[in-house]
Amino acid sequence: MTFSLEPTYDENPRLAGLVRDLREYLHGELADYEESLGLGPEVPLDRSMLEPVWRRSRQLGFYGIHLPENLGGQALSFTELAALKEEIGASGRILATSVLGDMGGPLRIGAIFEYATEYQVQTYLLPVVRAERACCFSMTEDDAGSDVRSMSTTATPVPGGYRITGHKVFSTGGTFADFSILVARMAGSNDVYSAFLVDLDSPGCRVVPGDVPLTGQNIESDIVLQACFVPAENLLGQEGQGLRIGLGRVTTNRLLHCPTALGAARQAISLAVSFAGGRRVSGGLLVDKQSIQHKLADMATDYYAARSMTYDALAALDRGARPQVESFMCKLFVAERAFQIADAAMQIHGKAGMVRGAPVEVIWRRLRMFRVLTGSSEIQRNSIIRELVKPAVTV
Repeated sequence: MTFSLEPTYDENPRLAGLVRDLREYLHGELADYEESLGLGPEVPLDRSMLEPVWRRSRQLGFYGIHLPENLGGQALSFTELAALKEEIGASGRILATSVLGDMGGPLRIGAIFEYATEYQVQTYLLPVVRAERACCFSMTEDDAGSDVRSMSTTATPVPGGYRITGHKVFSTGGTFADFSILVARMAGSNDVYSAFLVDLDSPGCRVVPGDVPLTGQNIESDIVLQACFVPAENLLGQEGQGLRIGLGRVTTNRLLHCPTALGAARQAISLAVSFAGGRRVSGGLLVDKQSIQHKLADMATDYYAARSMTYDALAALDRGARPQVESFMCKLFVAERAFQIADAAMQIHGKAGMVRGAPVEVIWRRLRMFRVLTGSSEIQRNSIIRELVKPAVTV
């Protein structure tokens, strides 16, 4: 892997063309659209802002591009998809996560086609692919984050379906979603969980604004259910498969979150290089100071190392392997190094980098959150050591 802050992918002509077209859209048409709306990093997003991006991205072939050709995609490899997600992260666009369908779109539902019935595919999943409907994923609760088995949301079988009662938090995009892929404990069981497709306008279901995260983005929601009836045909998979459906996508998703963070780190390096190259201090340029040069060199080296290990693990995934321990390592290393890069970029910017809403400050907040989201760095370390000591324990 040749180092560059703007990869060309010459060895893969199809990917090179996709990356070129994606960059053109992100920095051209999408940038103009955001400017016309007056969007800032903390402006609440509503569906009227997002739907045009979904539809236009679908027209351009980006929305659901990872899906098989029979579902309207281009059957991208994980490595190819990661390259596009890195461009999303590096763009700095506020609506970029809507382009590939990360937020409420095809990237949210791609892994559940294998569990869905024909009715569910036609009623829920394909409309998402066509940018007609949006979904969210609801598993986390106030007292059930990393320990998902502590969830208290309960599904009780009743004639014709289930009654679900509980309170889910951090359902990203729930405020503009039509339905949720929701995991609940089966009533009367200690360790049986099932997944359901829950229409968010169902009686007994309320979507309320969630806590505003560190990024300032108003995209989180709580899903509150009180004896909400869910018909039997909306059970996803079989009873008892809830955690397999909810967590089975985690290894892949954990790896595919890394390129987005790497893209943000890449942008932070570019911003720092540009700022240092134009900032005059003590009669010279900031970039001429050896301390700044060394900091920039360390940032670039950390980015290259984190990127290399991520794409190596993704290549293994493409070969059919299941790089579970590697995914823990990548999430840990990328999260920690990407944040260090952002922190160094803010240090180079000085006061200019600490102004709320400044590009480098927005990246800093986003990457600080990545050290916790999809499993904190401590959780990743626990998982790595569990895999390391497993052979010794079984000897």
